[in-house]
Amino acid sequence: MDKMFVTGMRFYGYHGVFEEENRLGQRFNIDLMCELDLAPAGLSDDLDDGVSYAGLYQVTEAIVTGEPVNLLETLGERITQAVLAHSDKIQSVTVKVIKPDPPIPGHYDSVAIEMTRSRNG
Repeated sequence: MDKMFVTGMRFYGYHGVFEEENRLGQRFNIDLMCELDLAPAGLSDDLDDGVSYAGLYQVTEAIVTGEPVNLLETLGERITQAVLAHSDKIQSVTVKVIKPDPPIPGHYDSVAIEMTRSRNG
């Protein structure tokens, strides 16, 4: 299966279990990897035979900047389901949701989750 990547997307959202996260918001970085057959688009050079990177960005943006949730896991699940619904050409999607500045003590680069979902379960 071929792969399509949209990485390093950055959004501002109001997700988290702490009150200040919901009130002040914070940055979220998202990486997507979609598995699909790229041969039709590669042979035709026609976007209608593929999946638009811009469309994947817009679907992701709508989830991250939309309704607040408590958990990164919930945010990731919503993104994977929205991506799969976006195009029936996508057979599976892996999303990495990165919170670079969580309000927890310690020294680290970020916290993140990664999940993969596919059409066939």
